[in-house]
Amino acid sequence: MSNYQLGPEFAEYQDQNDQLSSYRNKFHMPKDSNGNELIYMTGNSLGLQPKITKDYINQELDDWASLGVEGHTEGKNPWLHYHEFLTETMANIVGAKPLEVVVMNSLTANLHFMMVSFYQPTPKRYKILIEADAFPSDKYAVESQLRHHGYDDKEGLILWKAREGEELANYDDLETILKEQGDEIALIMIGGVNYYTGQFFDLKRITQLGHQHGCVVGFDCAHGAGNVKLDLHDSGADFAVWCSYKYLNSGPGSLSGAFVHERHAYNKELNRFTGWWSHNKQTRFRMRDEFDQLPGAEGWQLSNPPILSMAAIRASLDVFADAGFDVLCKKSKQLTGYFEFLLNELNNSDIKIITPSNPDERGCQLSIQVKNADKRLHNKLTEAGIITDWREPDVIRCAPVPLYNSYTDIYQFVERLKTILN
Repeated sequence: MSNYQLGPEFAEYQDQNDQLSSYRNKFHMPKDSNGNELIYMTGNSLGLQPKITKDYINQELDDWASLGVEGHTEGKNPWLHYHEFLTETMANIVGAKPLEVVVMNSLTANLHFMMVSFYQPTPKRYKILIEADAFPSDKYAVESQLRHHGYDDKEGLILWKAREGEELANYDDLETILKEQGDEIALIMIGGVNYYTGQFFDLKRITQLGHQHGCVVGFDCAHGAGNVKLDLHDSGADFAVWCSYKYLNSGPGSLSGAFVHERHAYNKELNRFTGWWSHNKQTRFRMRDEFDQLPGAEGWQLSNPPILSMAAIRASLDVFADAGFDVLCKKSKQLTGYFEFLLNELNNSDIKIITPSNPDERGCQLSIQVKNADKRLHNKLTEAGIITDWREPDVIRCAPVPLYNSYTDIYQFVERLKTILN
């Protein structure tokens, strides 16, 4: 859609004709002290709670109360196999085969577990390449892996930087780095959608480039899962990880997802940390057998799953399955395009959108850079009933999430921003 119009009537019309508009009512919307709904634009940081989440968690609490340990096998949703309830829907969302996906652990823990297997440095090839403005946790994690293997974390880390005066990373520069240093790089580990700029990287292009130079390629898709079509299997990436509490609405600090490409599924020679939940399901409870590796992503599990967190994930995934991810992605592009249109129509030279303007190179996040602004601007937005995300030094990150944000949210946001800036 490109025929956007100014004025509240356009927003109201779009909301009335939005096939997903009813999904807003499936979420708890934060309210101010007077009971008015806030404009919530921070699904890129913490997604809102689906109303069915409490019922899903209470079901497991009830089974625990009435069945005790028998809930593992006799519960309505037996805990023994609970993670399997999440696999197919999660695989659909990230564009993978069920064999390639598992939900387990937390995000940075999963990143480390993947690097145990896929970062195998040698004296000749030991460096790690990340984007220069990677999420801090990713940078800390790869630096610690370099140190763990006995390498200098400054000398061993290669940064794919944006050009001077630009915000977005350029693929020509990545090609140059790989031509010059590719035979020294063991691992390329990029954030699938950059947390700061909102740039959605071409995972397939990066993977093909990396593999051409003998590098292992992985992605942190924390800002991509549930937001954009990642197509992880077709990308050819060796591994990926993501959290479930942003666009996947599973609650603060909830579990992470992991992807391991099927070409690694049956490779028992891959170095890895192991635990009893990655052992053959048929013999797991004999307790005295030698370790027998599970195939696929499940073979990276360590511990039995935390059911209450998984119940919250299951609730959200059921909402996604009901809405349809293709339909959500279509609305996301329309909603974000409308947001961009209204911001550009402000004709304010102090405002710059640093997120790519190409809808295929972004998700639903727009990062708005405001000249000479500081966090007081963010505080004024909060006072005006708008929940956004401030990133130093001068960027407001806003995410119009298609599951629960409306065109009217976008219209009102821009109107209130205009008043504050004036």
